[in-house]
Amino acid sequence: MTDTLTLDRPKIAEKDFVLATDLDGTFLGGEQSDRSALYDWIEDNRDTVGLIFVTGRDPEFIFELCETQGVPRPEYVVGDVGTTIAEVTDDGRIAPIPELEEEIAAAWGENTATRVRMGLDPIMGLKLQPTKFRYRMSFDYDPLKFDPLAFEIVDQLGLDHLISAEQFFDVLPKGVSKGPSILRLLEHLGIEQRKTLVAGDTFNDLSMLQTGLPAVAVGGSEKGLLEAVKDIESVYQATAIGAAGIREAIREMNMHPAA
Repeated sequence: MTDTLTLDRPKIAEKDFVLATDLDGTFLGGEQSDRSALYDWIEDNRDTVGLIFVTGRDPEFIFELCETQGVPRPEYVVGDVGTTIAEVTDDGRIAPIPELEEEIAAAWGENTATRVRMGLDPIMGLKLQPTKFRYRMSFDYDPLKFDPLAFEIVDQLGLDHLISAEQFFDVLPKGVSKGPSILRLLEHLGIEQRKTLVAGDTFNDLSMLQTGLPAVAVGGSEKGLLEAVKDIESVYQATAIGAAGIREAIREMNMHPAA
């Protein structure tokens, strides 16, 4: 797929529609034909469609994904479950925005990673993931072996925890997650909330779908997420899986005339 991001294209705030989407199970979910249809639609409408990834994935993964897997390059990234807020440079590098990450860094503090590792290392049902973390820690989670003492340890450290997909246990700075971070980025860029669609499928997307932004829980979403958003009027529950669910929501919610 040819990269169509060029210097003469409109800034993201000037575009008619902005998709702010989770990756795994959402933008990367569903049949290959559905993913290709969404990706091609985005590339064909780059003058009017903006793209932001809002994901638990780290910047290195996102860079490799776009460079080697034919996935459209976003203009901005909210990564690491909301603890990274970055712009994407012309050469595809993901560059954190310092003024948006200052509060996140302060909330995480110095030596926090070491304290989290020491505190949770003895806990059954958690295995530290071998990723280079910035302002969060992520563990593989086994609900059958998990010791709830972990919740108390995280609280004592003054941090937040998040379990998603019954597979992952994230430790985050207090008050930091996908929802607050995407709102901060939209405000920073001057993007109107009414023209931004947020999309997700697991419980770590809940804070994003609770923002009041137009939102979609794609088909195949985690049951806990669907239960949590069932009474939120701004959230559309798609029947189509993954990428097809995003296209369904864009059409049904009249977010873009070319959808």
